[in-house]
Amino acid sequence: MATKKGSGLLMVWAEVPADKEPGFNRWYNEEHVAERLAVPGFLNAARYEAVKGGPKHLAVYELESPAVLDSPAYKQVLANPTPWTKRCSPTSSGPRSSATCTR
Repeated sequence: MATKKGSGLLMVWAEVPADKEPGFNRWYNEEHVAERLAVPGFLNAARYEAVKGGPKHLAVYELESPAVLDSPAYKQVLANPTPWTKRCSPTSSGPRSSATCTR
């Protein structure tokens, strides 16, 4: 098993309508990951697609700790979405759920 650096995980599941997937994938790969990893305490990110069941998309972010999600830097990013985020985020295009975990 790979050595983990942090004690927290943020997992986000999303279902994106098929007609919005190309834009969603481009936004995620070109803007969203870099934006999240620029927040102090976000250590890495990975994406997965369901091979059975759903939702189809899962993003996993390793965090220094779950407290990162209460940090001023993260709250600033959430409060100021880019125009691209407003158009392509799963919150604007389909159902979404998330979980924060610690070890």
